[in-house]
Amino acid sequence: MNERLDTSIDEIVETTNFSGAVHVSRHGTLIYERAAGFADRAHGIANSVDTRFGTASAAKGFTALVTMSLVADGLISLDTRVRDVVGELLPEIDPAVTVRHLLTHTSGIGDYLEEGLLDDIDGYAMPIPVHQLAAIADYVVILGGHPMRYPVGERFEYNNSGFVVLSLIAELVSGSTFYDLVADRVCRPAGMAATAFLRNDELPGTVAFGYIPVGDVWRTNLLHLPVRGAGDGGLTSTLADFAKFWPALFAGSILPVKVVEEMVREHVGDAGESRRYGLGFWLRSDRDTVMLEGYDAGISFRSAYDRSSELLFTVVSNTSAGAWPIARLLGDRLPGLADG
Repeated sequence: MNERLDTSIDEIVETTNFSGAVHVSRHGTLIYERAAGFADRAHGIANSVDTRFGTASAAKGFTALVTMSLVADGLISLDTRVRDVVGELLPEIDPAVTVRHLLTHTSGIGDYLEEGLLDDIDGYAMPIPVHQLAAIADYVVILGGHPMRYPVGERFEYNNSGFVVLSLIAELVSGSTFYDLVADRVCRPAGMAATAFLRNDELPGTVAFGYIPVGDVWRTNLLHLPVRGAGDGGLTSTLADFAKFWPALFAGSILPVKVVEEMVREHVGDAGESRRYGLGFWLRSDRDTVMLEGYDAGISFRSAYDRSSELLFTVVSNTSAGAWPIARLLGDRLPGLADG
């Protein structure tokens, strides 16, 4: 990376009071890395490049990988009808909805968290006390009761419930917990030892608290998020683990390369903001770049991998919008960085 871009990132860190961490590398060689702000404001513990951060919806890519591993095992297929697995647990789901529809956000099922209707992500409250959401089966109570939003397969509409349903399906067909499936089928083969679904109320000291501003004070996001995440979000990870993730994914360490290629090809041509969508992964429309992204109360995250140049960057913040200025800068400069 050139000195001018280094300076640009440093300026954003300083002028926005950025709290989080940034990593840029190419061909496995580190180009830029920096952490700023506080992992624990009450005790004055600073963020470091080794801090574990929440990644919010980036977990959807891991859910998709678990799902496709079960497809590879023959336990389900992309055309498996959801109701054939979940039965009457979720009677509002149209019988025509398939695993493929869930993976591509084209199912039309009602969403417990309709992000398009949120004016302020920090103001969202879960429909039941967050401590009651500690296992995948616990989510059934908030998944139910939502009517179909549009006919199955009609269009792309980002949907959190769909990925929670995928994690429920994974448990029902495998006999294992979703958390063990992610650990065994994604994190372990990728060498991601610091990545896991942790309980928010017993975080180890290596994890940054997520923070939201309330007046002139900062409060943690403990009361805003499920105590333990599900297929739509809740994974905790590090810069180093995501630096391992992308090369491992495309080397076939997690799933066979043929399966990965199916996941990162365009399945939805118009997913908004000049983006495309595969199976659990965002795709840039102008380059062969694959992305995972997360946004929640006290969390913002984007990790991108440009396949032709092997350039990757990860930006994570333990505030709700802290990652976006740097992520936008790197995204805007990506063509020049990748081609340079």
